[in-house]
Amino acid sequence: YYTSIPGSCNFETQDQEWTTVCGFTQDTTDDFDWNISNSVVTGQTDPPTDHTPGKGQRFLYVNSSAQKEGNTARITTTKYFPSSLGVCRVRFWFWMFASRQTGVLKVYTVEEHGMDILMWSSSRNEENKW
Repeated sequence: YYTSIPGSCNFETQDQEWTTVCGFTQDTTDDFDWNISNSVVTGQTDPPTDHTPGKGQRFLYVNSSAQKEGNTARITTTKYFPSSLGVCRVRFWFWMFASRQTGVLKVYTVEEHGMDILMWSSSRNEENKW
């Protein structure tokens, strides 16, 4: 559900309601979608719960095993956040277990004229944990 911190969400919603509750939208021009889960999705490489032991159970995921190189799954915020200098921070947890199909996880901001600005990315084979 949504918390008092703007943009904050823990994904403890029913099925696909997370997009509305959390203020996100699936990009209709991408190749595949993010989904929500609360259990093992595709096998041994998935986390059994989210990053908050004993509290949360749901998390977003993409299954890259059925995708071609270059395919994109993208979610965006439905609310605009005012620009700030040293005040606005993005914090999230991710699980990126290595496989041949593992791609790159990227975080962008979009400037006022619509240009995407890459803020962070990871393509490393991360540890098998959040």
